[in-house]
Amino acid sequence: MGNILAYSGIATKVKSMQSKLLSEDKLREMAALENVPEALEYLKRQPAYEDLFSDVDDQSFHRSAIEQRLLLSKYRDFTKLYRFSRVSQRKFLDLYFLHYEIAILKRCLRCVLDHRNPDLDLSLFQEFFEKLRNEPERWGKPFSALLGTVDAQLELGAAAIGGKDSMSGTFLDLDVPPTLISFAIAPLKTGEVLSPEFKEAGHPVYLFSGTDADSVKAAWERLHALALAGKVRAAWAVENGLAEAVMKMSFGNEIGFTAENADLDWNTLCPGAIVAELTEDTAKAVRLGVTTAEPVVRIADDSAPISELLALNEGVLESVYPSRTAADPAEVPVLSAPAAPRTAPKAGVAVPKVLIPVFPGTNCEYDSARAVQRAGLEPEILVMNNQSAQGVADSISRFAKAARDSQIIFVPGGFSGGDEPDGSAKFITAFFRNPEVRDAAMDLLKNRDGLMLGICNGFQALIKLGLVPYGEIINTDETCPTLTFNTISRHQSRLVRTRIASNRSPWLAGTQVGDIYTVPISHGEGRFLCSEELVRKLADNGQIVTQYVDEHGVPGMDVDVNPNGSIWAVEGIMSPDGRVLGKMGHSERVADGLYKNVDGCYDMKLFQSAKKYFDI
Repeated sequence: MGNILAYSGIATKVKSMQSKLLSEDKLREMAALENVPEALEYLKRQPAYEDLFSDVDDQSFHRSAIEQRLLLSKYRDFTKLYRFSRVSQRKFLDLYFLHYEIAILKRCLRCVLDHRNPDLDLSLFQEFFEKLRNEPERWGKPFSALLGTVDAQLELGAAAIGGKDSMSGTFLDLDVPPTLISFAIAPLKTGEVLSPEFKEAGHPVYLFSGTDADSVKAAWERLHALALAGKVRAAWAVENGLAEAVMKMSFGNEIGFTAENADLDWNTLCPGAIVAELTEDTAKAVRLGVTTAEPVVRIADDSAPISELLALNEGVLESVYPSRTAADPAEVPVLSAPAAPRTAPKAGVAVPKVLIPVFPGTNCEYDSARAVQRAGLEPEILVMNNQSAQGVADSISRFAKAARDSQIIFVPGGFSGGDEPDGSAKFITAFFRNPEVRDAAMDLLKNRDGLMLGICNGFQALIKLGLVPYGEIINTDETCPTLTFNTISRHQSRLVRTRIASNRSPWLAGTQVGDIYTVPISHGEGRFLCSEELVRKLADNGQIVTQYVDEHGVPGMDVDVNPNGSIWAVEGIMSPDGRVLGKMGHSERVADGLYKNVDGCYDMKLFQSAKKYFDI
């Protein structure tokens, strides 16, 4: 079992990628087409190839060009697997580097033997070539950047604590200069933290800058003193010029800006400069302008609505990293389950114990333990060992014993098993299906009236086990609900709103139907899917506990509301008796100082409710 679990991540990655392949029937359909344009149009209609050929003219695209793009797709898939794999697993994959090198050599030999133009298109293989070549100018860029970081650290008296170089910046027709990254930390109290977005109209905006290290540090100290006095509402460290700074500061709250100093150079780099929104005027900096209620940015004779600027800013990488999907016209019902008696335990517990298992890739165990502890519960973090068969066996025994001594099992979030739709299923669920573990978990739920919670990755595990919505560990099949890739096909990390649709679970005793909570999410595979018949049944049973909603409490399919494209905007579901709850949003990430600049109610009182459940 240890070996299986060790390769579960990459195995499920391959399986997930394999699921995108065309079926035998589709290949036969394509083979029966009359010409290349028809074949190309057919590929465009397939989800796996839609993006690959979306910009292609069906009539003018030659067969060889199609083959080159398909080869590119194959290359990208291999690169994705290689970067995903562990060091030990790469020993096998490294053999494929030889395959690509041989392919290139064959192209070179054809050019020699056939007296062809020696110019080669190496775009498909560029990851395997030295990016800096033998050009001194290219080597000079990272070297000069390194010397610059040394100068900056010495002059500012601030040491970098880490960093990374990126020497592989080419891709297709892009040739990106090598990059050097470093970072440092500045510890301070949470109450002193400033966010960058403009807060209120009618406030002056100032530039704090200098011409050398000493004057820059002096400007920072003046700004810090004003901040400690409560006179700074927002601040932005200038990256690419003052115009970019005020534009991006306007995005958060759609508060505009009007420049009053048109003589400044608004588009030149300003190393070390900070633009700040103040509550009053100061003589210690250069006044740039004023914030306005009108959502427009004005600099000299130029102006533009914030909405237009935001669209242009977000559109730069939209074709590479899409942030939006095609509008889904489906209407989403607003669910409100009527009140019903909640299940209750036969015996109370003064301080319920919460078992928090940690699998390889789990990263939310400490947040989870803190949330549990603040509610008066006793957490136990139990690290699972999959380094060997004996390690797995020992973990099974330790978990089973701990589960029988606990009242609650809480499977936290993370990226176990690669966090693929089947990743957590292949790892966490394989663990829970072990007879010893399964018996301990079901004994807790069925015989001792215990509770179980899964958040994010934990929700993925619960749903693959069948614990939600069925309340049992079962062999799930295609008729069961599942969680799959977000509709934008990439990770989402942001704050969303969720509405309580049912509070019949003991976990939700501190909420009311209709309450709206803001919750952080961080997942790439949180899209809840099931049949129309089943989702209606879950709604009728009051098992859909939360829905993604907009600022008015209305659920929908737009990506701004529903981050993953879940059917009926489902964010969380429960078992029939409510003892098992699974949800995507990280409701455990609640603490003083978090989200101070984003209004909303964050605490669903999940763990306080669990504590009260055992207080009888």
